[in-house]
Amino acid sequence: MTIWTPSSWRNHPIVQQPAYTNPQQVQQVEQQLTQLPPLVFAGEIRALHQKLGDVAQGKAFLLQGGDCAETFAEFNANKIRDTFKVLLQMAIVMTFAGSFPVVKVGRMAGQFAKPRSSDVETKDGLSLPSYRGDIVNDIAFTEAARQPDPERLLKAYHQSAATLNLMRAFAQGGFADLHQVHRWNLGFVEKSPLGEKYQHLADQIDQTLAFMEACGISANNTPQIKETSVYTSHEALLLGYEQALTRQDSITQDWYDCSAHMLWIGDRTRQPDHAHVEFLRGIKNPLGIKIGPTTQEDDLIRLLDTLNPENLPGRITLIARMGAQQITEKLAPLVRLVQQEGRQVVWSSDPMHGNTITASNGYKTRSVDAILAEIKGFFDVHRAEGSHAGGVHLEMTGHNVTECIGGAFCITEEGLADQYDTFCDPRLNGEQALELAFLIADTMKAARASVS
Repeated sequence: MTIWTPSSWRNHPIVQQPAYTNPQQVQQVEQQLTQLPPLVFAGEIRALHQKLGDVAQGKAFLLQGGDCAETFAEFNANKIRDTFKVLLQMAIVMTFAGSFPVVKVGRMAGQFAKPRSSDVETKDGLSLPSYRGDIVNDIAFTEAARQPDPERLLKAYHQSAATLNLMRAFAQGGFADLHQVHRWNLGFVEKSPLGEKYQHLADQIDQTLAFMEACGISANNTPQIKETSVYTSHEALLLGYEQALTRQDSITQDWYDCSAHMLWIGDRTRQPDHAHVEFLRGIKNPLGIKIGPTTQEDDLIRLLDTLNPENLPGRITLIARMGAQQITEKLAPLVRLVQQEGRQVVWSSDPMHGNTITASNGYKTRSVDAILAEIKGFFDVHRAEGSHAGGVHLEMTGHNVTECIGGAFCITEEGLADQYDTFCDPRLNGEQALELAFLIADTMKAARASVS
């Protein structure tokens, strides 16, 4: 294997990149990015790596979620707060169900770029470059809007910095107090059509918090009750941007991509001999690998050899996106292989991407029932193989959108038009995401009972 440097990826084939018309301007913007402060720090990245190591060893659970793609137009404090809030609500439900920590990782503060199935989009006979996320171009279907603009890299950086600043304030400033988060959940339970089903878990949380207070454990003397850690992640797609934010740690001399705590590689860019794998193999961040129905066993092992040659727990999260109809057939052989090879990985379920359909009225959507079915199949496979079902990876928002059908609140195909706001893929709204957390909690409890 050749010597790695932050720029060695440039000597490898690469896909899913925008066709900039002015390479010199791209270089100038990337040079500006190298002079800007890191968005996250090596110590934070190492802390997440350690926590994901606990997940890999069955001592914790990973909750990863957020927008399909962040946008410049929807950037505001309320939107960040609402998504952050739902992550906390989901985490407290899962923590009490699983009786172990939940590691919270947002698809936030950097999830701007999107891979596309085609380089061009055609409407009414006009072909233009595909929309690749706000970090590249604009969704408006005009020639000017669709031209990739490198100045957008700088805007994405500054929006990410502002988002991170607010997330840190929420995590450490009392917003994350367990009592506060639980009160939010009680409001959901009261109005949910399945409220009675969820009331038992809510009562258990109430009793536990009351017991802790009776024992003298409160927010006044135990910071963990009023503070939390939420990490950031995004798909490492635009490698020029990622390289520009890669820094060498002064303590360990290791290289870290300081654009996010965790990066993942997509189903379209995980070719073992291509640029994305080359770049990721040299940074010390925790890495995700999306695996789908087309993932070959030999390729998976080769990726693990390349990206985690020391077999460190917490380094690799395998994010399975199979579809509800194929989850058992396609996932089981890969889990079995990884087990047989003795590889230390976090297994996480992405039940979103394999269950995308087109409604009769033309809207791209996902069914909550299909999402839940894939999660259930994911747990079933791991129980059968003696492995740890370690997490979920969800596209979701705190806003009251109508993009996924079904759920307790029964969004119909006709109702999709009420508030269909996504720029890319359909997302769970806050109520659907929290409903899913309660249902996952039931699955976690059942899995734990079967082991004991």
